[in-house]
Amino acid sequence: MLATQDVQPSAATQLAFVELPGGNSELADELLKVLHQKHLLDLRAAGLAVRFADTDEYDKQGFASPIDWIRFNGHLTSVAAADLIAVGENLERLPQTVQAVRDGEIGFPHLKTMARTANFIGGGFDEIKLLPKARDNSAGKFYYICDHYRHSLDPKAYEAEQTERVENRKLTITTCDDGAVLIKGVFDPEGGAALRTAFEPLARKSGAHDDRSREKRLADAAVELAIHGMDIGAIPQQATQRTHLQVTVPLETMLGLPGAPGADMEFSPQPLSAKTVERLACDASVLPTAYRPFTPRCRWRIPTGRSGSRRRSSKARSTFCCTSSSKKRWTSGRSRSSRSWTRSVPRSRGWITSTSRSRPSSC
Repeated sequence: MLATQDVQPSAATQLAFVELPGGNSELADELLKVLHQKHLLDLRAAGLAVRFADTDEYDKQGFASPIDWIRFNGHLTSVAAADLIAVGENLERLPQTVQAVRDGEIGFPHLKTMARTANFIGGGFDEIKLLPKARDNSAGKFYYICDHYRHSLDPKAYEAEQTERVENRKLTITTCDDGAVLIKGVFDPEGGAALRTAFEPLARKSGAHDDRSREKRLADAAVELAIHGMDIGAIPQQATQRTHLQVTVPLETMLGLPGAPGADMEFSPQPLSAKTVERLACDASVLPTAYRPFTPRCRWRIPTGRSGSRRRSSKARSTFCCTSSSKKRWTSGRSRSSRSWTRSVPRSRGWITSTSRSRPSSC
């Protein structure tokens, strides 16, 4: 059985939940006092961290580095542990900045940025030039001010640092068992800015009725941008065809017959339902792709001198239009300028319909 003291919160923990007398202004003042005390404790921890790094105690306890020891035993991240040592190494170089932290003029994050900047510049660093900026700006903005200062003093070193960020770029795409796709990536500042420039206009709310979260709107923007790139032919061709999203649908699924299998979509392990196929066929730019029995690729003779729509009409002898109400033949009742149609062609076992999200230059 656990002892009583094992389950009771400590006195320090209980302080966070003590009801404080007074109104909101008193609460705000108390919060600022606690945060200032936290900055002072971080400052003291930095001094202790650099002294600990000079010992071999971490090695005796089986840790690879002092950062690793502080991370594990101090319950911090590797970045936070490294920041403590970086600040501790520069305490003597930054006396006025340290005093500003003690006086409450700036916070420990300002001091951390100042220390990192001092390490980057080296012997020519002068805290007097940056300290007024630290007093007048938030910790986040001061970080970018220091970036400009670093570039002004050593452009080549700053460029090398940016080059390293470019080399660290990566993007992973993982398909889950249920068909969901996980995307995780790291981009350099220029690449990330290009993505956000393209995503942000598409991720705006479409109106007061749009209740999508920002995360969902960004996801929809990424898909819309990819589809638009395929529709306009901006993606490099593959085997003389424009890159397109290919869906193979049995005729039974198109007609909604009982017991019909799902449709197959490229890069997706999960079958698509008939309703999803209908939406893809009606919303996308669909072009017929024929697979005859025992023929690996379509072979059509297209007379010269005809417009693109007439060429497609001559190729679509057994074409069906997928609408929400019925399946009509594209050659009867469909305008030549229509962008959505599907093609059903015979196969050794039943019929298949291939739809694509962009029109290939040739079949």
